[in-house]
Amino acid sequence: MTDHTNKQFDEDLEAIRSRMLMMGGMVESQIRAAIAGYLDGDVARAQKVVADDARVNELELAIDNDLGQIIVRRQPAASDLRLILAAIKIVTDLERIGDEATKVARMATENAHAPLQGQRLAAIDHLSDIAIGMLRRALDAFARLDAAAAAKVCGEDAAIDDEFRGIIRQLITFMMEDPRTIGSALQVVWVAKAFERIGDHAKNIAEYVIYIVKGRDVRHRPLAELEKEALGR
Repeated sequence: MTDHTNKQFDEDLEAIRSRMLMMGGMVESQIRAAIAGYLDGDVARAQKVVADDARVNELELAIDNDLGQIIVRRQPAASDLRLILAAIKIVTDLERIGDEATKVARMATENAHAPLQGQRLAAIDHLSDIAIGMLRRALDAFARLDAAAAAKVCGEDAAIDDEFRGIIRQLITFMMEDPRTIGSALQVVWVAKAFERIGDHAKNIAEYVIYIVKGRDVRHRPLAELEKEALGR
């Protein structure tokens, strides 16, 4: 964050960044509660995740409004404008992560007594750990504006994709061996897909951190090229 003559501008930017990190903490809590509700069959906890989604949506709208007001009032340039544009994108990704957590919570309420409870535990739990870890590290990179740390998060995307594909292969095997599991297995597929998408959104946040710090849009670029840009090689 650059040091401005206008200290109020600095304070406004920092206040928004703090609220974004608070929003990140909220959606991380949503994810943790959703996966706990799903794996443990805790319907009450899952229902609370669904109810709390409105708070995340409200925070997204409020932060978007404040960012828009800063653009109108301050007409920021250079690195400040990059920060604001990236912040708008990051807030959208955080809101969508909250939506994915809500999907998992809804599945928990519908699937509390599904027959695949035993087989699904380890794989889904591991997948959720990867996704939550990516989100936490992406938010930490944003808090510290650390492009190198952000690049590492982008590199983790391959691991979550591999884990997701492994779960799909496993579920296909279950369904082929016992067609009676098809309905519950498909629900597990949707839960796994939600965590794979959370990983994608965490990667997006990390890419925006690199954009803020380096001034280069690294979306849709090969990992080696992204890392080179982040590390300034």
